[in-house]
Amino acid sequence: MRKLGSRYQVGGRRPLALLLLLPVLAVFPGCSLDENPTSVITPDNYFQNEEEILGGLAQVYWTLSRPVQWNYYNVTEVSSDEIVIPTRGQDWFDNGRWLQIHQHQWTANNNAGLDGDGLNGAWNELYGGIADANILLAGLETVTVSDKEIYVAEARALRAIFYWLLQDLFGGVPLATDTEIAPRPRATRAEIFNFVEQELIAARADLPASWPANMNGRVTTGAVDAVLASLYLNAEVFTGTVTTGGLQRGQARWQDAIDAAERVINSGQYSLELDWTRNFAPDNHLSSELILVSKNLSQAGLGGSFPYRALHYNQLTPTPWNGFATLAETYFKFDLADDLRADVFLVGPQVNLDTGEPITDRQGNPLVYTPTIADIFQASEAEGVRIYKWPADPGREGGDWNHSNDVGLFRLAEMYLIQAEALNELGNTGLAVDLVNMIRERVFEPDKPLNAADYNQDTFRDRILNERLYELIAEGKRRQDLIRHDKFTDPWEFKPQSEPYKILMVIPQTQLDINPDLTQNPGY
Repeated sequence: MRKLGSRYQVGGRRPLALLLLLPVLAVFPGCSLDENPTSVITPDNYFQNEEEILGGLAQVYWTLSRPVQWNYYNVTEVSSDEIVIPTRGQDWFDNGRWLQIHQHQWTANNNAGLDGDGLNGAWNELYGGIADANILLAGLETVTVSDKEIYVAEARALRAIFYWLLQDLFGGVPLATDTEIAPRPRATRAEIFNFVEQELIAARADLPASWPANMNGRVTTGAVDAVLASLYLNAEVFTGTVTTGGLQRGQARWQDAIDAAERVINSGQYSLELDWTRNFAPDNHLSSELILVSKNLSQAGLGGSFPYRALHYNQLTPTPWNGFATLAETYFKFDLADDLRADVFLVGPQVNLDTGEPITDRQGNPLVYTPTIADIFQASEAEGVRIYKWPADPGREGGDWNHSNDVGLFRLAEMYLIQAEALNELGNTGLAVDLVNMIRERVFEPDKPLNAADYNQDTFRDRILNERLYELIAEGKRRQDLIRHDKFTDPWEFKPQSEPYKILMVIPQTQLDINPDLTQNPGY
């Protein structure tokens, strides 16, 4: 993590939407520290005018960009049944961390737990965002600028989102709302839940419903309501207690989830895109459906890398990474004949996606993706279906992290799915089916609506889990969904049954060593 309140590398003023300020170099109590800072920033010597405040705010937004798209995303997706990263020759073994994550073999001391691209990286980056927010909020206490209330609300909302993600992975975590550098004990997971809820509600009062086009990506009331809807949907998990035997559920908040999602739906700010693919295109900042995004630009170091994670080395220029694949059993859950959402999968003979020309593997054979992977420890270049949900940006500048497609953390479609799940839990299965059919209607031609008479509450509970898979594949939702439905520790392809306490990640030993007040999760 980054220490609260000291060392930053500073750049000049840049537009907030670019999220361009360089990452801070220092950490929360309990993490690595850069001993050669470029400059020193504290709430007392910075944030003296609007320009500096916007720079500080951009720093907080930066964590919502690349760190969330990499550290948090990889941990939550690779640990689910959506993504596996097989070892391909000398590529992607990375000291075993990716297969450890997929097979739920993380420990406090192994590579999955300690690596900067694994659990330790997720912990550090999210706490770095919290540190940035706390420093900015401390500076705002003593400065007078226009729109101060909005800046405060944005920083509080973003800080709450980072805590929401931290407790999602680790459960109870240290709670810091100031810049004091001191060891802190763990708050309970329920305490973090309550903090996130109250911070979002408080921030909502001062946030706008929308921003001008040049400020696209900033937090709005709709974004806060979307996070609240998800928070309430998972309330039984997030306010429950995890023991070595698994989850003891907390209080359900189904009606609150319905109400929060309804506020988004009725806000007049969002509408379902008739063309589902518009939500993932390089110009998806124009989508009417995206509520909260992880922002990207087609500039060096400011963009996304999703096409590069999955595609074969020969499918784009510069060379992609040929890593991420989906499981055959997950691929075959889709209606491959009629559901347009299945078009995100690349399988069979492949082409160069810049030129459209057929391509070969590195041995000169035609490149043909196969659904199956015979051995994830010795996979070939072509084994595994690839998820190509965010297509390559044809206008990208050279580089692998240069795609402009924003990554939607919340879309309007999910608000309908949240309502459907909560309504079903409250016994209104018929209306829940109707809401799911609204989502299905735009991706089937001809339409293939679900028949409410075919379902009861229990069978539709299983159906909604699948419908969320079809709609939200690879959008970072699957781990939460599987945990909520008591399926995360079940066996799936390449993963045996895992221990029930592994619905929480292990706390890396690095963090335990640095913070003597920090305790490990049960079972580890």
